[in-house]
Amino acid sequence: MGVVAKRSSMTFYSDGSSQYSHRVRIVLAEKGVTVETVNVDPANTPEDLASLNPYNSLPTLVDRDLVLYEANIMMEYLDERFPHPPLFPVYPVARAQSRLWMYRIQRDWCQVVDDLMAGKGTAAQQEKMKKELRESLISIAPIFSEKPFFMSDEFTIVDCCVTPILWRLPSLGIDLGNHKSVQPLLQYRARLFSRDSVRASLSDQEKEMV
Repeated sequence: MGVVAKRSSMTFYSDGSSQYSHRVRIVLAEKGVTVETVNVDPANTPEDLASLNPYNSLPTLVDRDLVLYEANIMMEYLDERFPHPPLFPVYPVARAQSRLWMYRIQRDWCQVVDDLMAGKGTAAQQEKMKKELRESLISIAPIFSEKPFFMSDEFTIVDCCVTPILWRLPSLGIDLGNHKSVQPLLQYRARLFSRDSVRASLSDQEKEMV
């Protein structure tokens, strides 16, 4: 069932290739928020972005007089402003656990994806990063035998962070394989990619990544 669009005066400055812009676009789509998305080339940002954001960085979310320029803060704000469907748990302990998972995803996976996409390091270093990322992702496969989403029965903010990483693997030359042990992760990936919000969130660049 489709989500009823919620009217808003938001403008979202997005980098179509960035995993951080992608995760915010997933939240916007999941919430059904009507937003003007401005696709920006990070190498040639518009003048108005520099006047809004002191770091001239992407993504940037503008909601009337409020300007946000950190992806996780945007996600929390959107979840609080548009509470249905909820993406953060209600209870403080569970909310803290979600934030901790997000932190670990950032430390363990996101930086590696950033470095690979930027082509950092030698060819040997790139291959090492790919191998380590692949093995790290495969190591969590068993948790998806227990619950359909990331440590949860419901799609949450943590899944919004994982989805852009899994989406980018083919373009990074990372194949998770088809071994029996990885099947729960592959099934989780299929559940994510089949969501209306994930399909609606894709930029033109991301549509070409698979």
